[in-house]
Formats: sequence, C-alpha cells, structure tokens
Amino acid sequence: MDKTAMLAVENLSCGYGKTEVIHDLSFQVKAGERLCILGPNGCGKTTLLRALAGVIPWQGSVEADGVSQRGLSPKQRAKKIALMSQFSRAAFDYTVYEAVMLGRYAHRSNSLFPSETAADREAVEDAMRRTGVWELREKLVTRLSGGQMQRVFLARTFAQEPRVILLDEPANHLDLRYQAELLESLRDWTADGKRCVAGVFHDIGLALAFADTALLLEEGRELGCGPVEELDEKLLNRLYGMDVRSYMREMYGRWT
Repeated sequence: MDKTAMLAVENLSCGYGKTEVIHDLSFQVKAGERLCILGPNGCGKTTLLRALAGVIPWQGSVEADGVSQRGLSPKQRAKKIALMSQFSRAAFDYTVYEAVMLGRYAHRSNSLFPSETAADREAVEDAMRRTGVWELREKLVTRLSGGQMQRVFLARTFAQEPRVILLDEPANHLDLRYQAELLESLRDWTADGKRCVAGVFHDIGLALAFADTALLLEEGRELGCGPVEELDEKLLNRLYGMDVRSYMREMYGRWT
C-alpha cells in the first residue's frame, strides 16, 4: 500500500446477508485529500461507507492512518474513522453542547461515569465554533431545524478527532449558505495535510467543487477513479445514463 495514503482500501467486498453489494473494490485517499464518491441510487455508496466505518462486516483490507481496521474495538476504530450519516432526528433532550460532547467517547476513560477533561472541552468548543453552532450550545437538540442538526452532527464528528471522516450526503437539509460553510469547514479540516475526507454526494456540481478526487461507483464496482479535473466525461455519462454536461449547463445556464 502507498505509505502516503491516509485511507487505503484493497479488494473490499461487503453487503447484507448473502447479498454482496460491493465487489472487490480498491482505492486510496491521501492525507489532505477530499474524495467524492459518485454513482446512481442503489450502486452501493452508503454500503461502502458503512463497511469502512465498521458498521457492517467486510472482506479485504482497510487501513486508516497506517492501521489495519480489522479486529479493532469501536473505540479504537473511532480514533481513526468517523462516519457522519444522513440526517436523523435526535431522540433525547440533550443540549447541543452535550450532543457534541458525545463525540468524545473514544477519548474518555472506561469508567462508568467519566468526567470531562480540559482536552474534551477544548475539542468540543473548537468543533462547535468551526461549524457555527457555539451560540446554540444551551439549546435542546429536539428544538433545532434539520439544517442546524446537520451542523451539530458535523461538530460532533470534528470533536471525535478522527483521521478520516466519511460523509453520507453531508449537505442534506442545508440551505446554500450553510452548504458553502460546511464544505469550507471540511476543506479547513483537511488543510493541515494529516487528515482526509471521503464523501457520498448526489449533487455532482457540489461534489466536484469540493473534492480533489472522484470515485465512480457502478453496481458496487469501480468504474473510474482519479483527479476531478481529469474525470472522463464519457464514464460520467455512462454512470448516470444521460448527458451530464448538457444537463448541468442547462441548469446553471438559467442564471446567465
């Protein structure tokens, strides 16, 4: 494996029960890179993220920050990889601050009632300020809008301090301003060259504006992978079964 890869995946296969969804997939994301995973509904994008995060079993090899993810405990894995799933309504009356503090579980002691440390509080405040939710810290999460909740989930992910963040439709429920701010937060997060992001996007324009590299997924297999500026237009058209460039031009052309 490439020693510069922050996330290295080789011959990964996974699925549900006897149904294999991802087939012998290999790719790498280097430190500082942002990867977008593109493909139509049902191609296996979310399944891939769930496997990388250890939510479902997988075969093959997954390394994060040079550490094999096979056999790790949830706490050990959480120090390397964080998964920010699609929006779901919180079921408990946590304050925003308490909800973000949950991201620190991997760094807490194994005692029954571990106390917050100065490092915990510093990481949580930094994450909340990065995502613009610090002023909401005393508000109950059950009173938040969908967009606010999505930013709280991102703050909780940052507070976890992983090396790799996996994103499943991160811009869902966000208006245009907060979409831009969220993606800028993620760019800043990878700017130190010691971390990386891999995200699933349905909005192709948003994905290509955010990412350095793109992985095209077709029926659980790689159709193509490489820098976004070298993306093969024919492969993109095949992936979505349409003339993507013409469609995008038509949509954005309405603003000119």
